[in-house]
Amino acid sequence: MKFTILRDQLINSVQDVMKAISSRTTIPILTGMKIEAKHHGITLTGSDSDISIESYIPAEEDGIVNVENIEEGSIVLHAKYFPDIVRKLPEQHVEITVDENLKVTIRSGKAEFNLNGQDAEEYPQLPKLQTDDSFEIPTDILKSLIKQTVFAVSTMETRPILTGVNISLVDDQLKFTATDSHRLASREVPVNSSNVQIQSIVVPGKSLNELNKILDDTEETVEISVTNNQILFRTKHLYFLSRILDGNYPETSRLIPEQSKTVLHVKTKELISSIDRASLLAREERNNVVKLSTLNNNVLEITSNSPEVGRVSEELNVVSIEGEELKISFSSKYMLDALKVMDVDEVKVDFTGAMRPFIIRPVNDPSMLQLILPVRTY
Repeated sequence: MKFTILRDQLINSVQDVMKAISSRTTIPILTGMKIEAKHHGITLTGSDSDISIESYIPAEEDGIVNVENIEEGSIVLHAKYFPDIVRKLPEQHVEITVDENLKVTIRSGKAEFNLNGQDAEEYPQLPKLQTDDSFEIPTDILKSLIKQTVFAVSTMETRPILTGVNISLVDDQLKFTATDSHRLASREVPVNSSNVQIQSIVVPGKSLNELNKILDDTEETVEISVTNNQILFRTKHLYFLSRILDGNYPETSRLIPEQSKTVLHVKTKELISSIDRASLLAREERNNVVKLSTLNNNVLEITSNSPEVGRVSEELNVVSIEGEELKISFSSKYMLDALKVMDVDEVKVDFTGAMRPFIIRPVNDPSMLQLILPVRTY
């Protein structure tokens, strides 16, 4: 195998593929990165038991030659050293050669590295998902769906199903839901799914986080395909495969209160800043509790009290307050996480009492929802 490649292209692909490679895998060859050279381009592959990523570099695209002098072949390189070598090479072009004894030579300018490779035949074949159940979604919408839900997954392995995001596609409505049983985030968007129906699958939050980092905003759409135990996200140059979690996701719709007793309309940035300030003195405690009380004339009082540290209180003018008087305590971290992914100027917060979950939504957009359970402070 032999080829000459633009270093920047190689660095980008290597960084993407590295996100699937774990040093703690039980299959030794998976600590390596597979490189396959064909006349039309180079494919890099990385995998652990949860996710597999393939990144493709076409030999030529849009009139730019990325790879030349290609002699076909494949090799597995140790992922611990190869990325650092590529990053520090002196010139724009990199020549990679493999001889029949799997010895790899990497040259750039006057620098030359010799590495021992492994036989690519021993690398597990990635399953090629061919299903009729696939649909396309714009990349930016997929990224916002992930960003607005994945932060709410559980980090506790006691209920593994909650470490994933629940995805359903029914009647052209794609819905992402995540909960750790103290809070819930959900968002739905219309998609043109050409009659594909996905009742409920749960994709590990870790997989979606990695996917979100790799997806390039320049890619226009992502094709999503699902089989019974895997989900594939595919763009022109990327093939991202993740396992699906086993088990049934809890029925979350019954957590969402039907009616509310107190409704706030408030500017998002102002509420974020105010809660952020109140949480400065609440950091020591386990759940950073902040207390919110409604006053007259559309004013909120936001306070936090930490016996060892001190107390903070602030009055905040809001757009409107309707309904009953309210005093409620909640985790400032959960509240800030929810508000920061909203991307809207004004939010509506629905309360149904001091000990009931409350809901945050963008004003005029019921498709996104954040639910938070209050904290008992007495």
